[in-house]
Amino acid sequence: MPTTNLLLPFLAAGQAQKHVTVNEALRMLDGIVQLSVIEADRADPPASPSDGDRYLVPAAATGAWSGWQNSVALWADGAWLRLVPRAGWTAWN
Repeated sequence: MPTTNLLLPFLAAGQAQKHVTVNEALRMLDGIVQLSVIEADRADPPASPSDGDRYLVPAAATGAWSGWQNSVALWADGAWLRLVPRAGWTAWN
């Protein structure tokens, strides 16, 4: 079960490899806090993103972003992470 507002993962009692869950939460926080995006209408992921790059995903998204419409795509640690916006989020473009 995640946190209410940012949907960050909780540690489970007796969970093995707790660092994995903590690192996931930190990665999400890093992508959400002071949210700004490079582009808001790019349908396909860039070929060579830099760590920390964020994009608003439009309805016609393709490739790794397919099905992620109206989400924020964050490039972190060599992979795309989907951040699903919640009411009240503000992003700078």
